Parts: sequence; C-alpha cells; structure tokens
Amino acid sequence: MKVLVAAPLHEKAIEVLKEAGLEIVYEEYPDEERLVQLVGDVDAIIVRSKPKVTRKVIEAAPKLKVIGRAGVGLDNIDLDAAKERGIKVVNSPGASSRSVAELAIALTFNVARKIAFADRKMREGVWAKKQAMGIELEGKTIGIVGFGRIGYQVAKIANALGMKVLLYDPYPNEERAKEVGGRFADLETLLKESDVVTLHVPLIDATYHLINEERLKLMKPTAILINAARGAVVDTNALVKALQEGWIAGAGLDVYEEEPLPADHPLTKLDNVVLTPHIGASTVEAQMRAGVQVAEQIVEILKG
Repeated sequence: MKVLVAAPLHEKAIEVLKEAGLEIVYEEYPDEERLVQLVGDVDAIIVRSKPKVTRKVIEAAPKLKVIGRAGVGLDNIDLDAAKERGIKVVNSPGASSRSVAELAIALTFNVARKIAFADRKMREGVWAKKQAMGIELEGKTIGIVGFGRIGYQVAKIANALGMKVLLYDPYPNEERAKEVGGRFADLETLLKESDVVTLHVPLIDATYHLINEERLKLMKPTAILINAARGAVVDTNALVKALQEGWIAGAGLDVYEEEPLPADHPLTKLDNVVLTPHIGASTVEAQMRAGVQVAEQIVEILKG
C-alpha cells in the first residue's frame, strides 16, 4: 500500500509508516496539477496546512482510503468530496495546542514590552529607551475567546503569570475554568474588561470577522489583541484602522486573511503590531506529535 506524503513530516512519523510496511512517496507541497498526477495509485495522502486536497485531486485517486492532516484545521481538504467517496479524514487536533498557546503568550509579551520595535531601533542604531515604555502582565486581565484545547493552555500560562482570566465560549466548561482560575463572560463584557484579548476559535461562518470595527471599539485604548487562530476571524481593514487611530494599543498576529502577507501590506508599516508568519505549530515537539499521531491513524485504517 502506498502513502503520498505531500508536506514535510517528522522523521519519527516516517518511521511509523515504514515499520508498518507502507510504501512512501514524498513530494513537498505539490500544486493541484502535480497532485492529480501523483495520486493515481495511492491509498493515503498526508498534508499539513497545504497543499489543498481538492475534489479534483480526490476524484483522481480511485484507491484513496484516508487523508491525514498533520495538524489541526481541515480548511485545505474538501471534506464533502471525501465523505461522498467514503474516504476517512484524520488529523491531530491536540498536537500543537501547547506550541500555539506559548506563541500567543510570547506575542503578548512582545507587544506589551515593545520587543520587536526596540530590536528594530537597535539595529538602526537608535537607542529608543523612552519610546519602548511597556506594561507588566501580572495583575492584568486576559480575555480568552474560545476555551478549547489551546484556550485552556493559554489560560493555564496566564494564570501562572498572575493574570486575571476571562473566558468566552458558546459551550462553557465551568470545571475546566476553575482549574485555571477563569470565569466566563459574554463577548462584549470580555472585550470591554480585558487588557489582552487573545483569539482561539476555528474559522466558521459564526466566527468570520468576529472581531470587527464595532467590537474593536469596545476594547480599551490600552488593550492588546492577539490572533494565532485564523486570519479571517479579524476584519483586517478594521484592525488597521484601530491600530492607526489608537482604538487599541497594539496587536500580535500570526495569521492573516491573505497568506503570505504582502510585503507592502499596511500592517507591515505599523510599529504597534508584531507579525509572525503562521508559526503557531512550528515547534519540533508539535511537529513530531502531529506527524506521529496522523501516521499511527493512517496505519490503523490501512492495516486494520
């Protein structure tokens, strides 16, 4: 049986596939046309956030039994087309939770202490001590929008830092909230009361532009917005306006409505925003866990 690995995969995951006697074909991030050529005789495909496994790709793979996504979101897989063919789709939702949570906290520190700004100035030969006045996080309120696996990890770290934890989730888990010293509030209250608002929701119809102009105006002018979820959860144009006009103090972003972010994008011109290139799950540990979990599921499905 043959597995197409269409994205970089941790060596331990490759070992799992090889030990099960599966034949591996590896090609990094092939486009749709190339994928169609590659999938003719494969039993499984493994991807990360790319490439896209479209209906066209699925229809070109008569033997395909399972698609594995080494990571969380399934946005790049045509789930309807897979379902119609009875093809299983597996992922590793918990593998990167801690890594994404740590990045969200790192972005918060970075914006709060103006680290990226100070670093840029130092490299320009400017001693920007006065302009780099920051804030402490201890005693501040962090509002966590989405209290799933990642939101829980963020709350755990924030609680350990001595922050007050406010939570918003349509399905509140009071027991888990108590573990991290958190309390639930409605979204408007959370936005008004939080010094840091961090987003950890999937991109669905209900969360598209969840943070829009109206909701950004509810936030404190001293507040920080963090987005390490999905770019389109935030209305980018409204955020640019908010950062330019001082509705909020700053933002830390790992995800964007358009990826890669264009070099001349207005966000790149602002000193009160810290930008990273969708690296939430980019840790050795997360990639190892994600790859191994997906490889094990694929072996189980193909080998029974």
